[in-house]
Amino acid sequence: MKLGVFAVLLADLSLSDACKYLESLGVQQIEIGCGGYPGKAHCDPAVLLSDKSKLDEFKSVLKNTSLTVSAFSCHGNPLHPNKDIAKAYHDDFINCLRLANECGIERVVGFSGCPGDCDESKNPNWVTCAWPDDYLDILKWQWEEKVIPYWTDTAKIANSYGVKKIAFEMHPGFCVYNPETLLKLRAAVGETIGANLDPSHLFWQGIEPIEAVRALGDAIYYVHAKDTAINGRNTAINGVLDTKHYNKETERSWIFRTVGYGHDAKWWRDFVSELRLYGYDDVLSIEHEDSLMTPKEGLEKAVKFLQDTLIFEGKAEMWWA
Repeated sequence: MKLGVFAVLLADLSLSDACKYLESLGVQQIEIGCGGYPGKAHCDPAVLLSDKSKLDEFKSVLKNTSLTVSAFSCHGNPLHPNKDIAKAYHDDFINCLRLANECGIERVVGFSGCPGDCDESKNPNWVTCAWPDDYLDILKWQWEEKVIPYWTDTAKIANSYGVKKIAFEMHPGFCVYNPETLLKLRAAVGETIGANLDPSHLFWQGIEPIEAVRALGDAIYYVHAKDTAINGRNTAINGVLDTKHYNKETERSWIFRTVGYGHDAKWWRDFVSELRLYGYDDVLSIEHEDSLMTPKEGLEKAVKFLQDTLIFEGKAEMWWA
């Protein structure tokens, strides 16, 4: 396994300085944001693809660091019912694929997106219940008319640019938000589609990420290392579907935490072991969104924690058997 970092938390540094800082911490891989919600601080594909000198400079930075690129990330909503918004996210994603082709990157991370409830919608409509029947009708329309057709076409485009894996972060608010919906889209579109397994978004839905590993198996294409702390009292009163702002930490049912601050080392060791047991022996990419820590402190604590938790060497011969 390898220790990586989703570098968008270092947006105040140049890509070169971010790489040097991560190297100093003992990090092995870097995940680079290429548009959508995470922004383009280190990499704007449209600019790089239109200016060879800037593209060469970008490639030079990556060549002259000991870090390897684990993935390009472009988290957006290309299914947004507002056509202008959808086009902006779609263009970002396609440019990300084109840049991946230029740089020899075969894995891109993102969101599935979420459409509205009809072609005249103005905002996304995330369906979370089966009754009244209107909701099931919306869900059927979304998947059959928007989600599956869009990603069938986009997966073909990805393949044409040499991208073999699109790893969807299973995130509430989008059509792919749990193992079942991930596997549903994968079955419809094909093996280009896989999961970015981020435990933090599963914890607060009541999903046990270790069981998700077993359910997803070889559909796991990427893993984010981020934790969530559940507030038992608030959850007992209000459940887990919390729409309060992230800055209301004491009032929310859950908040994002740096790894080890939501679940202990035993849980993370079990998670890492289960990943390897089910065939994932790749990067865990730290994503920092802990509102109780600065990005620097949260990142450095996460790096130290995972350096003691990950299994870095390959499997040994069973010399005792």
